[in-house]
Amino acid sequence: MSTIAPRPRLGGFTAEAIFVRRSLRHSVRDAESLIMSVALPVVLMLMFTYVFGGAIDPSGGYVNYVVPGTILTCAGFGAATTATFVANDMTGGIIDRIRTMPLRSGAVLTGHVVASLVRNLVATGVVILVALAIGFRPQTGLTGWIGAIAMIGLWIFAITYLFAAIGLASGSAEAASGYGFILLFLPYISSGFVPLDTMPGWLRVIAEVQPVTPIIETIRGLLMGTDSGSAPLQAVVWCAGIVIVAAAWGAWLFRHKAGRR
Repeated sequence: MSTIAPRPRLGGFTAEAIFVRRSLRHSVRDAESLIMSVALPVVLMLMFTYVFGGAIDPSGGYVNYVVPGTILTCAGFGAATTATFVANDMTGGIIDRIRTMPLRSGAVLTGHVVASLVRNLVATGVVILVALAIGFRPQTGLTGWIGAIAMIGLWIFAITYLFAAIGLASGSAEAASGYGFILLFLPYISSGFVPLDTMPGWLRVIAEVQPVTPIIETIRGLLMGTDSGSAPLQAVVWCAGIVIVAAAWGAWLFRHKAGRR
């Protein structure tokens, strides 16, 4: 009696490319999430600039200070949707179908992460254009812009992997949204909107040791031509650590829940 040989897995990054395209198509169809991930940070930036900016910085230069924090807020809102998409995949049956196909099980996670990176960079570009329209005036050249975009992209990549792992760990899309909600507050407890020396002592300690502050200071330094001190090194270490932990946690969760080794 003859047996059917198992189909070989797809070589190279073919599987990952398939799931990146799939996730990007879902993003286009779910236009409301993309619009909200841009609209909320833009509204926040306008509110801080025009409502609170005069009280915080009467000189009118507050918009130059607030833009880096707004960019990271935009990245957080955009990456949070990844947790929902991953949770929907885990509960919607797509993972069971993948188990019967010659695909690497982690390809679906990679697809979500790369697609989120693309979505969030587009959203970040829109936020920066709005900021320029309302008076943001960076004091940097091409090198500074490249460095700032690279730092933003690294943070988006790191936090998206973390949100993807949260989506894997959650029992539903609603739970995934709730678990990741606390991460969206990190830019507010940082130097993103007010200087650290204006905070109470206990809150300043929290702001100094969390990852968003050095990332914001790095972006601010690159765009405004100021000295960031050790912030760039701290930012890279934080992002690398988050990626390593989130990728390992996500891989373990995927194997555990999807039954793939």
